[in-house]
Amino acid sequence: MDRLLLVDDEEGLLEMLSTALKMEGFNMIDTANTGKQALNQVAHHEYSLIVLDVMLPDTDGYILCGKLREVTHCPILFLTARSTDLDMLTGLNVGGDDYITKPFKPLEVVARIKAKLRREEMYRQSAPEILSSYRYGYLVLEKEKAQLFVRGQEITCTAKEFQLLTFFCENPNYIFSLEKLYERIWGLDSVGHANTVMVYINRLRKKIEVDPNSPQVLINIRGLGYKFIPPKDE
Repeated sequence: MDRLLLVDDEEGLLEMLSTALKMEGFNMIDTANTGKQALNQVAHHEYSLIVLDVMLPDTDGYILCGKLREVTHCPILFLTARSTDLDMLTGLNVGGDDYITKPFKPLEVVARIKAKLRREEMYRQSAPEILSSYRYGYLVLEKEKAQLFVRGQEITCTAKEFQLLTFFCENPNYIFSLEKLYERIWGLDSVGHANTVMVYINRLRKKIEVDPNSPQVLINIRGLGYKFIPPKDE
């Protein structure tokens, strides 16, 4: 059963969202008013999804997201009044999976949450199980443990970074358009579209490329899309 964590300092908003979610069958819902409370909840429970406000009384939501990503790979949906393109890209860059701006309709948030959880379940069910790990030169990806090692050092990844890299590892030397990657990893409910995919590819390049400014592993095929070329031992 899915367990959700709602993080916001507005009690009325938490009550409204909790009520809407319970009406849709979500019964395991925890709340937190501060970043400290959120970290404490995550330390004691395993969550399927986290809804996170950017402006909290004791911390910035972007900073908190980075800390949460150290201990959980579950989807994080930002819910905030900050609505500029820079805010959205910042949210995605620090590990967020979706971004909804206030004011919002509770049913819209519920729909986004259900879509995210459905997409995660589809990914788990459809991901090939032939291999539990991939070893390409200096890069090792352990699917079952959700671990990435580059040159023997473990590299922290967000859930979407790991899913995207896993997809590439499962399909080496194939070219995928931004639209195909977006549909496969994010589904049709996420914001950002092509920009979202490019943000995550750039983040992966910084983690796995010898020189991110001159990528040799995640390369762009102009006019077609992106291809994963398995690295060799250095």
